[in-house]
Amino acid sequence: MEDKFSVRTDLALESYQMNKDSNLDGIEIKTQSFDDIQVTIVKITNANGEKKLSKPIGNYITIECPKLVKNNVKYREQIIKILSDNINKLLENKKHDNVLIIGLGNWNITPDALGPKVISKVLVTRHIKNFIPDELKNSVRCVSAISPGVLGITGLETFEVVKGICEKTNPDLIFVIDSLAARSSSRINSTIQLSNTGISPGAGMGNKRVALDKKTLGSEIISIGVPTVIDAATLVNDTMDKILDAMRDACEKNFERDFLDTLNNIDSMQKYSMIKNILDPYEENMFVTPKEVDEVIERLSNIIANAINISLHNSINLNDINRFICK
Repeated sequence: MEDKFSVRTDLALESYQMNKDSNLDGIEIKTQSFDDIQVTIVKITNANGEKKLSKPIGNYITIECPKLVKNNVKYREQIIKILSDNINKLLENKKHDNVLIIGLGNWNITPDALGPKVISKVLVTRHIKNFIPDELKNSVRCVSAISPGVLGITGLETFEVVKGICEKTNPDLIFVIDSLAARSSSRINSTIQLSNTGISPGAGMGNKRVALDKKTLGSEIISIGVPTVIDAATLVNDTMDKILDAMRDACEKNFERDFLDTLNNIDSMQKYSMIKNILDPYEENMFVTPKEVDEVIERLSNIIANAINISLHNSINLNDINRFICK
């Protein structure tokens, strides 16, 4: 039954939900609600929790809001505030004077362009730090940013590029922004996950690379991601579940017991395996994203960039955010 939980997801919350009926020693859960926004903190505290969820020890904060996929100004500003507050919680009031922001992904593919889009909107100051008036220096941090591209475009592993930059600039804090994969279609483009454990570029797509974390880079890491795609086999599996549920209801009402018994005997492992076989040989490369992904990615990149701007620069608040978007 291990394959039952091999469905691709980068969200610690979804990993917890798929395993919550088992012994979850080493995992702590806390939930907060703000109108239509729910914030869930999954804290992995030991090796047992790490093994159960297949995630490193650390804090994973998931912000869910169905309104994110719509152009709702009220919720957009509220999400920026909540995201900024939770970034500050992960920073634990530590003073980080030299910050590097990395936007992972392929800028030519919209669902994978979240990282590069965020990079185009964050306020970078490293090149002007020496020219900032003395009275403002304590409220503006030294920030640099880069989108290193992907192996297929640059011929360089992301880790190689980032490691070289870190050796040259010595950041004490690194933000890593990336697109993720989700287990549930309802979380596509409506969920933001941030953590202090780092990230493995391409993991959601099955192209796992060297992790970008404190161990490999030597700096504190905050990763921020949004699930923009879902595995095709998972989506078909969920659709099939709904169809079977409707058929079971119809059978129960019409007393067609033989057919109902047949449906009940199809377990989740058999069903998922059948779907993967149907999609073969394309299953490994098939991911689905909503048709409005272009405009949603634009909005999400604004939200994430502005939350980072507010968190890093004390002189910026919600009233100022749109003044600092360069592109």
